Amino acid sequence: MIAHFDVDAFYASVAIRDDPSLRGKPVAIAGSSRRAVVLTASYEARPYGVRSAVPLYRALELCPHLIVVAPDMAKYKAVSRQIFDIVAERGYPVEALSLDEAFIDLGEAGSETAVAEVVKLRTDVLARTGLTISVGIATGKMIAKIASDQCKPNGMLAVPPGDERAFLAPLPAGRLWGIGPKTQARLAQAGVTTIADVATLDDARARALFGSWFDNVRELARGVDRRRVEPDRETKSISSEETFEFDVRDEARLREVLREQAFDVARKLELEDLSAATVGIKIKRADFRVFGRQTRLAVPTRDAERIFAAAGHCLTRAALNGAPVRLLGLRVGSLVAGMEKQTSLFEAAPQIVS
Repeated sequence: MIAHFDVDAFYASVAIRDDPSLRGKPVAIAGSSRRAVVLTASYEARPYGVRSAVPLYRALELCPHLIVVAPDMAKYKAVSRQIFDIVAERGYPVEALSLDEAFIDLGEAGSETAVAEVVKLRTDVLARTGLTISVGIATGKMIAKIASDQCKPNGMLAVPPGDERAFLAPLPAGRLWGIGPKTQARLAQAGVTTIADVATLDDARARALFGSWFDNVRELARGVDRRRVEPDRETKSISSEETFEFDVRDEARLREVLREQAFDVARKLELEDLSAATVGIKIKRADFRVFGRQTRLAVPTRDAERIFAAAGHCLTRAALNGAPVRLLGLRVGSLVAGMEKQTSLFEAAPQIVS
């Protein structure tokens, strides 16, 4: 059995826990810039339409009495570590998805044993952190995730083995992994609106609707999900980015931001004892066109100044020529364990990826 846990309204719940005067009130976690967006909202704010990714100005229009709290990422990371330590004490493999969400492999445990384990976990997390988690339990990852979504907030829902197809059948086709809003709309035009509709498609029609992955999506619709929990999933990349309150044309200012981001990324590399062999930048222009540049280092590094120098090299190659920039990000990849042993920066011909 596999469990999927998700801390309820994580950032907002931490803020409310630490300031009880917020309890029962509509709360949003967001920055204060003109382009700030809601990172998460309390359940009291959600009936007004205040949710993650909603622009803050719009959230305040929807809910004028909304209480806005500035994010505290250091605190969230510390609480996340505490929660994951509690989970790890059980000895089960854990696949972290984010600071507040993960899959747990409960092994060959039957439904009753799995439920008992999850009850203990939820009780322990609440007692030691003051936070509630919602948990879905099933034979596969997708159904466990859907179950945890359906029992929020502060709930637990187990789908017994053999009941997977019946559980999924009435749900919208868009709940299947891999089906986004555009695909869901296209399916609806074809009369395929529920997961049951997908599950009963014949080969010809399924292939016409989904192409080469038709068999995979149809299996998921029938409750068959063979993906396992991956506890040793590697960090593939580390990034830092900033959306500017006002578009930036000054390249000197962009370089200042890249320097700050380089030190942020270097700190993250240090925490994970990693070094990076590639450095890249992401640029979103005022017209929302997004592009990037990337270079490969001769020797992997976690040194902030070297990362900044490589990022600056990428910025030069981007040739912005005063074009207004809405967002700037720095990303490092090709990660290896440990520290570099040499000091050279670029290979003879740095690799630039557009």
